[in-house]
Amino acid sequence: IDYEARRQIDLIGAGEAVQQEARHWNDAAGRTSTLRTKEEATDYRYFPEPDLVVVDPDEAWIESVRAALPALPRERRVALVEATGAGTEAAALIVTRDLDALVLEAIGFGADPGRAATHAEHNLTDERARDMNATRFAELIAMEVGGAVTATQAKTVLAEMLDRGPGADPAAIAAELGFEAMDSGEIEALVDDLIAKHPEEFQRFCDGDGKVVGFFVGQVMKATQGKADGKAVTAILNGHKP
Repeated sequence: IDYEARRQIDLIGAGEAVQQEARHWNDAAGRTSTLRTKEEATDYRYFPEPDLVVVDPDEAWIESVRAALPALPRERRVALVEATGAGTEAAALIVTRDLDALVLEAIGFGADPGRAATHAEHNLTDERARDMNATRFAELIAMEVGGAVTATQAKTVLAEMLDRGPGADPAAIAAELGFEAMDSGEIEALVDDLIAKHPEEFQRFCDGDGKVVGFFVGQVMKATQGKADGKAVTAILNGHKP
């Protein structure tokens, strides 16, 4: 391309015309040479195809076709970002999986936008997720946000919902799996016991070491077999600061 561009520039500079022709590239010589000339535009098939009728659509027809087209991926990504606050990469992934409609519909049923997007991004990787009932999805998210199940438990329930089909009831599954909300007093007692046993770690927490929160949350989760809410544990720890 570089050689041919220079050749044509030189021709024009010398007052010569650039011929319509097919040229061959000689890699060894590093130049092009004439392969065959094409004197007429018809040699390039610049003429109407006799077997095709002429189509002259008016603006009304064009607009009707445009209106009937589904939303393009970019439009879907923008709509998802605006509705959920998800990042552009997360939105692109959700749209690629064709789960944006599920997320937006669940939000319409009252689901927390952020949680809906998070589940679609991280926990709905199976193709069966496309058939999930948006109402049931919204119910699960409401249970999670309301504290009836933890984020870990919600993920487990979601997997069960995929296995059982679109109409699977998240509340029934949670009850079946023994995922019942823990009493806040029970969680607080566990936190108090941990603070008493690990005063140095608690002091680090009080001094602003955010990493040590994971230690306390992990210990409570271990003691409750994952039934405690990590956010509740953090809130209780904050409440114990001097």
